[in-house]
Amino acid sequence: MNKTDYPKIGIRPIIDGRLGGVRESLEETTMKMAQNVAAFYSSELHYPDGSPVQCIIADTCIGGVYEAAQCAKKFETNNVGVSLSVTPCWCYGSETMDMNPYLPKAIWGFNGTERPGAVYLAATLAAHNQFGLPSFGIYGRDVQDLGDEAIPDDVKERLLNFAQAGLAVAIMRGKSYLAIGSVSMGIAGSIVVPDFFREYLGMRNEYVDASEVLRRIEKKIYDEAEFEKALTWAKKNCKEGDDLANEEGKQSSREQKDKDWEFVVKMTLIIRDLMQGNPHLKDKGFGEEAFGHNAIVSGFQGQRQWTDFLPNGDFSEAILNSSFDWNGIRAPYTVATENDCFNGVSMLFGYLLTNTAQIFADVRTYWSPEAVERVTGWRPEASAANGFIHLINSGSATLDGTGQQQKDGKPAMKPFWEINDEDEDACLKATTWYAGDKGYFRGGGYSSKFVTRGGMPVTMCRINLVRGLGPVLQIAEGETIDLPRHVHDTLDKRTNITWPTTWFVPRITGKGAFTDVYNVMLHWGSNHGAISYGHIGDKLITLASMLRIPVCMHNIDEERIFRPSAWNAFGSDGEGADYRACENYGALYR
Repeated sequence: MNKTDYPKIGIRPIIDGRLGGVRESLEETTMKMAQNVAAFYSSELHYPDGSPVQCIIADTCIGGVYEAAQCAKKFETNNVGVSLSVTPCWCYGSETMDMNPYLPKAIWGFNGTERPGAVYLAATLAAHNQFGLPSFGIYGRDVQDLGDEAIPDDVKERLLNFAQAGLAVAIMRGKSYLAIGSVSMGIAGSIVVPDFFREYLGMRNEYVDASEVLRRIEKKIYDEAEFEKALTWAKKNCKEGDDLANEEGKQSSREQKDKDWEFVVKMTLIIRDLMQGNPHLKDKGFGEEAFGHNAIVSGFQGQRQWTDFLPNGDFSEAILNSSFDWNGIRAPYTVATENDCFNGVSMLFGYLLTNTAQIFADVRTYWSPEAVERVTGWRPEASAANGFIHLINSGSATLDGTGQQQKDGKPAMKPFWEINDEDEDACLKATTWYAGDKGYFRGGGYSSKFVTRGGMPVTMCRINLVRGLGPVLQIAEGETIDLPRHVHDTLDKRTNITWPTTWFVPRITGKGAFTDVYNVMLHWGSNHGAISYGHIGDKLITLASMLRIPVCMHNIDEERIFRPSAWNAFGSDGEGADYRACENYGALYR
């Protein structure tokens, strides 16, 4: 996406329109409030390419409907995707409010006693609710003096939460989910449902048969010079392990393994080109293929029709989902294993909220303390004392998920512009590539193997589609943990030692699905989960409310939850109110 294509945050300075002394006394303060928020956003937020978020401020303060209309025109011509109104005073609510039904919107009403900004906030939120245009209300806890330009910390938190979620909504709009292949092994998540993408996300669906990848390999519809560069990089940086997954009689020859490396590198180039295009293809006479499918997220079916006779997609998915490749450190792509489009969307949510790579994994096994002790002789302790969940899939997880990057001396996953060469090198060295397990992948290929470092705060989420209800979102904040080496080896070998492992402990609250770790596993709605660095459950809840997707399971403290003010009118129980509000308003683009 070109920088100029990214949606911008529109800021609307709202003012008391009474000329003759009132408006004039507030002009400078009101416009300065908008400018300060714009500067705050541009210093704190980044687009996926690393550039600062851009803000558009109305040309004048908005004191009535004429200026509101002029602001709307400016926003429309400047690709504004998120709308924030700010005011230190009383203004005319329904005359100055933002009426665009597709823009996520919020109002910051200054908490001051000289002028009633809080009164405007309450009155205009009531108008939004009456008109069916939900808006977020932002109101600082402590009274400030009029003219105080400082943005309080609690206001900053709400401003960021709203803007990050709002930008995610705006960035998704108009993009594509690209399905490469069809349904994988009967997994419901890989049954692509276009109504969900169109009505809830504003996205379109693109489809190519997996044979298109094979066609491009055979017809050399890829950048051949880049392929040589990529293959050289892979041979240098992707260390190959012994063939642990296959008995001697089932192992591929060295010649075949070398051919597999060439094949999976070509697959990686081609899946990327299918998503976003490649101008070099036009130079080779493939003008149509050069465009790509405008895909912000994709999924590769793989199993089984492909993997029964061709190398698997693990290398391609792992490298594309990582923040680096043969071209250096770069933004990750989002590619779902087994074409699980709902986990792909879950990964996309986490990526757009954090700008960090996402781990795709099976939510494979709950290990109780008793079962661990029985099998290994070791009793889990500390954060693992109540058991843990084994997150593991067939080698497609981002290499960022090794946890080898560092922030303040602790394991982390960082936006690509914060990653350095040492971080990249550490992730690559922590990863071993094993020949594909031919019990699963008859056509061979390679799977990555690493163990995620413990001590990372992470959030697992998942969109599920429920007949008669629609999409729902699950969220579980927690942390990764380290296990003693012999314990890890024993448990890991019971699954597949050639696949990446993350040991995960969700935070237990004693309520609902979070009474213990076992119940988190029991309540998870599918076989896959998307794992993001950091505790971002509150941001996911904000994003879900913008899209009208109810949250059916979370362990987020109540004071962190931020939804539109209208949600308060749907009952005092937060989860039930969320369901009723989402049903009432319906999908954002329906």
